[in-house]
Amino acid sequence: MDTTFYLKGNTLIACLSGEIDHHIAEKIRNDIDDEIRLYGTKNLILDFSKVTFMDSSGVGVVLGRYKKLKEIGGKVTVRNAGRLVKQILELSGVFSLMDYEETEGDNGK
Repeated sequence: MDTTFYLKGNTLIACLSGEIDHHIAEKIRNDIDDEIRLYGTKNLILDFSKVTFMDSSGVGVVLGRYKKLKEIGGKVTVRNAGRLVKQILELSGVFSLMDYEETEGDNGK
């Protein structure tokens, strides 16, 4: 699992890959939080285009970043989730809290 980060204006784009489960969720959470602190961004896009599997730990990562950024007036957007990952996010109610978008393979660049 590698997370690649891009900065676009005051939005941090985190391109996630591989499997997101309880073994890797804390690392992803820490990496994203470190980048948010480093750049002082208020907005986050989580790009799931390269994620092959996600369990409830991944949902926790998403919701935790939502809560953290909402407290400072920012927002989180989920992007490009595959069918199964998107279904997990829908069933967990994530999309009642944040936006979802599809893009044409630009990974936020």
